[in-house]
Amino acid sequence: MSTPQSEAAAIPAHMQLGERPQGLLIVDLGTQYAQLIARRLREAGTWCEIHPPARAMEAAAAMNLAGIVLSGGPASVYAEGAPEVPAGLLELGVPVLGICYGMQWMSRTLGGEVEGSGKREFGHTEIQRGEDSSALFAGIEGSTIVWMSHGDKVVKLPPGFHTVASSATCEHAAIGDDERRFYGVQFHPEVSHSVRGKEILANFVLDVCKLPGDWKAENIAEREIEKIKKLVGETGEVILGLSGGVDSAVAAVLVHRAIGDRLHCIFVDNGLLRKGERELVEHAFRDHVGLDLTTVDARKRFVDGLAGVTDPERKRKIIGNEFVEVFRVEAKRFQDARFLGQGTLYPDVIESVAVHGGNTAVIKSHHNVGGLPDDLDMELVEPLRELFKDEVREVGRYLGLDERILMRQPFPGPGLAVRIAGEITQERLDLLAEADAICTAEIEAAGAHKTLWQYFAVLLPVKSVGVMGDARTYENACALRIVESVDGMTADWGYLDHQLLRRISNRIINEVKGINRVVLDISSKPPATIEWE
Repeated sequence: MSTPQSEAAAIPAHMQLGERPQGLLIVDLGTQYAQLIARRLREAGTWCEIHPPARAMEAAAAMNLAGIVLSGGPASVYAEGAPEVPAGLLELGVPVLGICYGMQWMSRTLGGEVEGSGKREFGHTEIQRGEDSSALFAGIEGSTIVWMSHGDKVVKLPPGFHTVASSATCEHAAIGDDERRFYGVQFHPEVSHSVRGKEILANFVLDVCKLPGDWKAENIAEREIEKIKKLVGETGEVILGLSGGVDSAVAAVLVHRAIGDRLHCIFVDNGLLRKGERELVEHAFRDHVGLDLTTVDARKRFVDGLAGVTDPERKRKIIGNEFVEVFRVEAKRFQDARFLGQGTLYPDVIESVAVHGGNTAVIKSHHNVGGLPDDLDMELVEPLRELFKDEVREVGRYLGLDERILMRQPFPGPGLAVRIAGEITQERLDLLAEADAICTAEIEAAGAHKTLWQYFAVLLPVKSVGVMGDARTYENACALRIVESVDGMTADWGYLDHQLLRRISNRIINEVKGINRVVLDISSKPPATIEWE
């Protein structure tokens, strides 16, 4: 494995030795896309943190604060129960960008007026930039397409503000007060549907907040290594669950760089793995990366524990608890193993819990987040907890990990258990493992995987009538889930070449005895999720 090209001394001063980097505070006002805002700001090269309104002032005081972003949200600023944002945020002397609800709150707080719109504006909308200059729209002239989603609008600007851009039904689609560096946009620049949205956010980061744009993989890696050293100390040992996926792999290498041989990786064969997964993990990480790796055969324990369980949340909780119990047993072999390492990512946290204390809804628990028991007696080491998948891959490249590991398609912690809708049995696990292996092999052999985020098979809880060799069959159906995405937060279904789909279907039906029907899932996220459970 290659050695990083830069040492800690090359890290910008504000990022050395675990210090909090200069960055932005995102105030989550109830939007599902607060994390997407964070991702866009990081793409522009800045660190950012997300906090609910109740903790915003405390967070701002603790941060090396360079600016504030007020998110959108479903409420009306004049409605009872609307998020109460501390007005003191506007008195901290840093730039502020309000998005949708955030813009409306800021306008109303500073003396403007907000009313319900006579015509709701939703979806792709053309806005026209006005004649007034604005750093927020630097380099963006004339008209552009943005994504609107609002029923209220600003009807009177606060003192000191001017209109930066307008749409046919929204006069104040973007506003600014250049002296105080306060800006607002009625649309959502964080979503890909806003054509120049990334540029607008980058303008806020680089031109308005004057940040250096140096939040890069090498800085992230070295900062996390220093944090791990401080957390674990000189004698502490870490037990880390290594799944073979990119998340646990990068987490393991970061911890190994920090504490060396005091990292002990545990690979749990829970019987819920892809075909050939155990052999691949043992070869890649024990033989090539050189980590201390122990394989625990817990197949019977997990499958027996899931017997008769059909509710997906119960499945996740059971799997999470079983993982922790396995680690507890293994940890007894090491005197100072007081830490549990995990490859938890931002999307895991977002979908599991309303982590920031705001109005964001819980989508589903993840075995390494919502599935952990309350009496866990090991302290967590989660160096990737606030990173997105693409950031993790970049960190992995900096650390010298093999591309074959970095570019593996994501695999859920609960494994095939959440790709079998309904009851888990050994027979159904065997069926799905074979069907999934065929799906994966054919897509990768055709080179179609290069543009895909994930591609796998799902076993459905239904049987259907078929005919084979003039005889009636009554067997299982499986679905192909093929999606395109950048970070897993949103996704669109991918459509493969007709002949490739035909080969996958024919092979599954002919080679996997017990499946006689293959269907294609053409749902996007949202409203669906990528995994079925």
